[in-house]
Amino acid sequence: MVDIDSVTPNEEEAGVYLADYLRELAERTGGHVEMMSVEPHRFNVYAYWGEPVVTLSTHMDTVPPFYGSREDEEFIWGRGACDTKGIIASMVKAVEGLLVAGDRGFALLFVVGEERNSAGAYYAAQHPRGSRYIINGEPTENKLALGSKGALRFEIVASGKMAHSAYPELGESAIEKLLDALEKIRGIKLPVDPVLGASTLNIGTITGGRAPNVIPDRAMAELFIRIVDDGDSTRAAIAEAVKGLAEAKEILCIPALRLESLEGFETTVVSYTTDIPAFGKAWGRPLLFGPDAERVPKAELLEAVEIYQAMVRRLSK
Repeated sequence: MVDIDSVTPNEEEAGVYLADYLRELAERTGGHVEMMSVEPHRFNVYAYWGEPVVTLSTHMDTVPPFYGSREDEEFIWGRGACDTKGIIASMVKAVEGLLVAGDRGFALLFVVGEERNSAGAYYAAQHPRGSRYIINGEPTENKLALGSKGALRFEIVASGKMAHSAYPELGESAIEKLLDALEKIRGIKLPVDPVLGASTLNIGTITGGRAPNVIPDRAMAELFIRIVDDGDSTRAAIAEAVKGLAEAKEILCIPALRLESLEGFETTVVSYTTDIPAFGKAWGRPLLFGPDAERVPKAELLEAVEIYQAMVRRLSK
């Protein structure tokens, strides 16, 4: 799977591969496989055995750039090795083991678009199938996550007036306004949570201007803030910081999450955002678990298979 390029939004080949693999498994074991069309050439893959109480779910897409796999005795490397193609493999193998043992009442759900806008999870939330628990797969070092940070994205847009740089008094620099706004944003004291830790800010991109000898009339920066609450106080602080200098356009807000634990399973907290908020409660109460690192340890993959099976059996009771 790592050798299949599925950088968002090009998940189709990975989806076809998984659907074909699971269809063969389902035919041998009395299961069913569906391809849930999200957009043209983009679909979720859903497989189930009996009436699903527990759904194992993760995403098929990866961040760019694509690069293929390699391995040594300890690790598998490559884009998506852990996030989340190794997790997909562990979930599939966990289901195969459960089926051999005679278990039923579970499902697999692999979705598109998590790395960009959770399109597949939002679609699935509109088409629930009765599951009472959803185990979402993300890198957690094989520990059950007690919580995950949220995401707050902004475009900070500054406007000015063009002029020749020989006569700067005739213009108004959008870039200078943007730089002043960003300096104020960097000074914001972001919220801290006793469990999730500190919010973090990343100024990811800056664009603007037309030429070195032209006073710029437009400039923009993209911000990504990992929030530890609902984002309201940070949203207000951003608006205050840019007042009179730029416009803060909110692109995305996903609140931080507190998640469930299971007795006997080691726990952790994570700093990233997942598909869980997009699912809402439509696919049941959420748990978060998976093997870790962009190089995925083979031992963790094998351990994850056993832990996924243990979680499914525990929750099914």
